[in-house]
Amino acid sequence: MTARARLALVAALTAGTLTACGAGSGVTINLYVSPENNLQHVVDACTAAAGGRYRIVYHRLPRGADGQREQMVRRLAAEDSSLDVLGLDVTWVPEFAEAGWIVPWTGAAEAEATRDVLPGPLSTARWNGKLYAATKHTNVQLLWYDDRLTPSPPKTFDELIAQARALKAAGKPGNVLFTGAQYEGLVVFYNTLVASAGGHILSEDGKSVLMDEGAVHALEVLKTLTTAGVTDPSLTNQKEDDIRQAFQRGQGALQLNWPYVYASYSKEKPQDLTHVHWARYPSVVPGRPSRVTIGGFNLAVSTYSPHRAEAFEAALCLRSPAGQKYQAIEDGLAPTTRSVYDDPAPLDPADPGSTMAAKFPMKPDILAALADAAVRPLTPAYQNLSTVISKVLSPPSAIDPRETAAELRERLTDALNSRDIIP
Repeated sequence: MTARARLALVAALTAGTLTACGAGSGVTINLYVSPENNLQHVVDACTAAAGGRYRIVYHRLPRGADGQREQMVRRLAAEDSSLDVLGLDVTWVPEFAEAGWIVPWTGAAEAEATRDVLPGPLSTARWNGKLYAATKHTNVQLLWYDDRLTPSPPKTFDELIAQARALKAAGKPGNVLFTGAQYEGLVVFYNTLVASAGGHILSEDGKSVLMDEGAVHALEVLKTLTTAGVTDPSLTNQKEDDIRQAFQRGQGALQLNWPYVYASYSKEKPQDLTHVHWARYPSVVPGRPSRVTIGGFNLAVSTYSPHRAEAFEAALCLRSPAGQKYQAIEDGLAPTTRSVYDDPAPLDPADPGSTMAAKFPMKPDILAALADAAVRPLTPAYQNLSTVISKVLSPPSAIDPRETAAELRERLTDALNSRDIIP
């Protein structure tokens, strides 16, 4: 991105940042969040917008979600005062809130953090009726395909498997690419199948295990998909970026992945970008639209931060509409603020093509998916649940739907009660 665009970002953030709630003089606000390609530009712009009252230092956590959580949990348990703003996966807010590690948002900061935010993402930032984080970016997976192999996308998982088989029978790349490794990506995939089948893993209050017929049907779909001869032999090692790269190399026809796929493809293989298309997730039950699991990150303020007022202000700047627009165009991260999707102004004033419409063209499909997206079970014990689900479902080809459902009921009940689980 050009220097002009970065200057425009600074100007926008300077104009839109909430006035500081307290005095500060050259303090350091430590931000801990996962690695993001262009987040440093937003950090630098927010530091410039602070006018010397504070500077933000971006500490990159490990790339894997488990490593991110582990590092923060250990330091927060020790009441480490060097953590100010925390980048939380959308599933961690209840746990961190219940542990007393993050403080609620109130007053003007809460009003700013909730203004024009889409309902689905906003629900991931609340716990027990309080706002514990500000939404930074959201995520929903789409079906990605190459029109040279797949002229029209499959509408159901049955069609997806049939198309993949037909391609392979014709000697063409036909693999279906999805996150099959034993980690959170497999849990997200399964949760989407469950919600799309009208099922539930937990009760609505998150206090008991259901694993109803919809959850069993999702196991049947996962078993069928992974035993139909349309997945790569390395499925159980594949995470998001593995399948993104495989798709770009032409090693798969259909990919179920996050919107960053488009930004990566446009930078790494622009000559073929016109052949890359996307569609809503296939239906699990014919006639019932899919419900895709929400991803993304929220920003919370640590209980132990000695600079809470500045930390709240910094977090608001980092997730401001201007910052979200910048990262949508540059990193393919879906905004949580509704108005950003319709913003017609170019990111770079000298480049008329640097607009949301041109650089983030899948926005209508993302908004449609977010309108009735699924949220992973909201519970302080989520990490325990995720550990169990990914373990029991791996490898997916070994699933026996009824037996696996029974095992999940038993082991998830233990997980809710923190029995026999190492989170």
